Amino acid sequence: MSYDFNLLVIGAGSAGLAAAKQAAKLGAKVAIVERQYLGGTCVNWGCISKKLMVYASDFANLFEDAEGYGWAIDKVTFNWQNFVKARNKEIERLREVQLKSLDQLNIDLIRGHAIFLNSNKVKVEDATIAAEKILIAVGGKSVQLDIPGIEHAITSKEIFNLAEVPKQLAVIGGGYIGVEFASIFRRLGTEVLLINAEDNILKGFDNDLRCAIRDGLAEAGVQFFPNTTVKEIQSKSGKKCLTLTGDYCDTIAADTILYAVGRKPNLKELNLESAGVELEKGAIAVDEFSRTNQPNIFAVGDCTNRLPLTPVAKAEGHAFACTEFGKQPTKVDYRYIPTAVFARPEAASIGLTEADAREQYGDDVVECPCSQFQPLFNSLAHSDNKALLKTVVKRDSGKILGIHIVAKNAAEIIQGMAIAVKHGLTQSELKDMIGIHPTTAEELFS
Repeated sequence: MSYDFNLLVIGAGSAGLAAAKQAAKLGAKVAIVERQYLGGTCVNWGCISKKLMVYASDFANLFEDAEGYGWAIDKVTFNWQNFVKARNKEIERLREVQLKSLDQLNIDLIRGHAIFLNSNKVKVEDATIAAEKILIAVGGKSVQLDIPGIEHAITSKEIFNLAEVPKQLAVIGGGYIGVEFASIFRRLGTEVLLINAEDNILKGFDNDLRCAIRDGLAEAGVQFFPNTTVKEIQSKSGKKCLTLTGDYCDTIAADTILYAVGRKPNLKELNLESAGVELEKGAIAVDEFSRTNQPNIFAVGDCTNRLPLTPVAKAEGHAFACTEFGKQPTKVDYRYIPTAVFARPEAASIGLTEADAREQYGDDVVECPCSQFQPLFNSLAHSDNKALLKTVVKRDSGKILGIHIVAKNAAEIIQGMAIAVKHGLTQSELKDMIGIHPTTAEELFS
């Protein structure tokens, strides 16, 4: 059988772009299919766009904090339309960067929606493409709630297209997406109501970290509705009314509703049945080398049954290309991956939580030194938020099993700490380091 390409990548997000570029560098003839924008969720409706919103919201508190440092700040205003225009310009620049990189590597960009015809052929619009290897990297999408009136709510994709900052925002879901947007819009002056089916936010993170972020958001004015679900949404007189059930059996109103109850693989329209690709719990089942049950079809990123994080997706794409085209079998190490929550306060983690460590090793084997203190910056600012630095340690050896931080720039700090955890440093070895004073991170070395 003759092939048009050595590799056809379906999806030009973080995973697909990483795989396509590395495969091309290794000599493969590569094409990549994309029906929307280059960069996928991360650039267009996720990490990058959201982080720019975080930065925009930060100024609200910075102007207040400046007064404590002697600055006389006149009345300041925020123009949402100006911000959206600037953000969109930056996103378009990033798309162009990706387009140029594909051109430089002679990667064919095929615009349209890909549908499998069989395990080697894909139809894109009116064209049929045959490839020696096919990589599925279509990412994920928001899980939709099955409740009456859900059409009155939006997802984290549509929230970037709001015409104005909402006066009232109801957030359904207490995961990191819901928490981050709750933080962003509260700092922009929105009344925020966060409805969560669990008793606390950020399930899966360390409990002390979860409580610190919840308390910080509550101090900022976010209203919480724990152990509560939405039964129905109705639109009445320009407002959207949510009927709640659980701990709060009430009706609340907001002008905008965001539901962020999780994400799932975006596989519905690929016609995977024609290719014979097996799924596992709604995701493409793959092995440690991203191989599906079909010998020439592979999958990486959020459409698989692994960690749905942008850096992980990039690593999987790169590892796939090295394995298949570089003759260097490469696996991704999922054990030591730092994560962050870009709320205010900001949080970041690496390794085991206290609960996981105690379950794995036993209560007598684990100790968890935890330090809370006021950062120097807050001494003259208006914030009462305390920094939290917690280590999870194996008592007999002193080996660090996990580190959890709630502080300004926690995500930047944790990346250095990830090296310590991955390479098995002990607490005494970490404390042998001399930190930089005055900083928040130095507390980990003292």
